[in-house]
Amino acid sequence: MVVMDGIVMGPTHCAYDDCIQDLDNHCGGAFCATHTIAYGAHCRVYGCQGQKINQTEACKKHQKEWTKYKQEHSQQTLMGVRRILQRPGESMEWQPALQRNNQPHDEDAPECERKNYFGPSCFYCVETICAPCGVVIAWTKFDKAESPTNILQFLEDVYPTEESCPDYICIDKACLVLRTSIVNKSWDMWSRTSRFIVDSYHYINHRTTDYLCHTWCNPAPLNGSAPNLVVVAKDKYGKPYYQRAFNTQASEQLNSWVGGFESILRRMTPGNFNWFLHVMLVYHTRYVINRQKRRAESNRAIIEEDSDDDDDDGILME
Repeated sequence: MVVMDGIVMGPTHCAYDDCIQDLDNHCGGAFCATHTIAYGAHCRVYGCQGQKINQTEACKKHQKEWTKYKQEHSQQTLMGVRRILQRPGESMEWQPALQRNNQPHDEDAPECERKNYFGPSCFYCVETICAPCGVVIAWTKFDKAESPTNILQFLEDVYPTEESCPDYICIDKACLVLRTSIVNKSWDMWSRTSRFIVDSYHYINHRTTDYLCHTWCNPAPLNGSAPNLVVVAKDKYGKPYYQRAFNTQASEQLNSWVGGFESILRRMTPGNFNWFLHVMLVYHTRYVINRQKRRAESNRAIIEEDSDDDDDDGILME
């Protein structure tokens, strides 16, 4: 099993439609080197062909929009100072709303219309694949949305052959990913190797009327269709009960840890962002592996101690 999830954060990139190249100027620029030359002296308001006025990025007609943008993004203003002092992820009532694709877990992402090219675009999220134990397997950045198409393409890049595919793929929008894979015919390949399931935390928020989700994406079915996902355990009174065999919250836990670096990462260039995040995920993976080794050694020592006590009891009885 692998667990997937995304955290909404990412570096800036070229503002031009469908371009994710690095910025030509990271201090106030909005385009990559190619689109800086292509756009030239045109007004940066979407669809406007006017010539921009010196020292601004807008034509005479759109100076009001440019002035408003500068006021909202200048650190010399009161708003800019408060934006520096606030906690990561905190949003104040007096701040302009960020243009984000707020996606319900079992619905398609809405499209955001861009009104101008005054500032750069940002990657929408960082998507990770990890094992239930917490070991990070792969990560990538999604530009506009955490869409099922992007998720399936990421999985195909990480698992190019049937032999490498995991048995279970756990993600909060598994039912939507399953529908998309059926429509685009990629399910013909995934159906032979893997099953998409929703993580236990988000499963309770999915529609109870969604037959496909509750039949095929259930993380803990009790009808025997997926016996590897549910095991029988005993409580302190010795009574048996069902529990999930795997930690389906591994990626959520990883994201809560990665989110602590957001205030640092959001000020980095894409190259520095990629390097820093990759190094931190490597350190996290090494920590998880070392913790598992210590736990295994501790359990082995307890078993050996219990075995020695049994031997001593046998000698006394003789």
